[in-house]
Amino acid sequence: MTMGACSDLGSRVGGVYMRLVPVFLLAWLFLVGCSEPEEVRESALLGAAEQGDVPRIQSLLGANTDVNVRDICLFTPLMKAAASGSQESVELLLAAGAEVNAADKGGYSALLLAASNNHAAVVRRLLEAGAFVDQQEATQGYTALIWAASLGHAAVVDVLLEHGADPALRDLEGRDALQHARANGHEGIVARLSP
Repeated sequence: MTMGACSDLGSRVGGVYMRLVPVFLLAWLFLVGCSEPEEVRESALLGAAEQGDVPRIQSLLGANTDVNVRDICLFTPLMKAAASGSQESVELLLAAGAEVNAADKGGYSALLLAASNNHAAVVRRLLEAGAFVDQQEATQGYTALIWAASLGHAAVVDVLLEHGADPALRDLEGRDALQHARANGHEGIVARLSP
């Protein structure tokens, strides 16, 4: 079919000029279809990090995927890996340039997520990578130490204290880590935090 024949398709079918359909189709493919692979890769990286799927993370990072992509709640792959406790995933993401102090909508960082989920080895690695030890989230004003003390995560408390966490910091209700540990019956942590 020649261009002349194609231009003859300019007749109206169902109220639409048929020669415009290919233009709109190409525009749609360009705007939607061409951006899809990057979005799919980045979404896949978030999922792989959450699941601790190391081979998948490696292949996605090799495809020039944005290591600091965010989901709708502003979680990054590093935050998801830290929350799930996948130390190897955390290592891969940090080596690829993941932002260690990125925070979500509530001010939660990878460190806060690892600490509140009792992942002491991940907490240690994040601190070694430069995580802010005393970062406070915005919803309650908790630090990683307050979370760990409140939930009874003794090994995490120890790692945080070794890295200079300030036990005197208070949450939005004016309570510190010691008060949280005492209120929740974590006597071993109370002993660690008592002056």
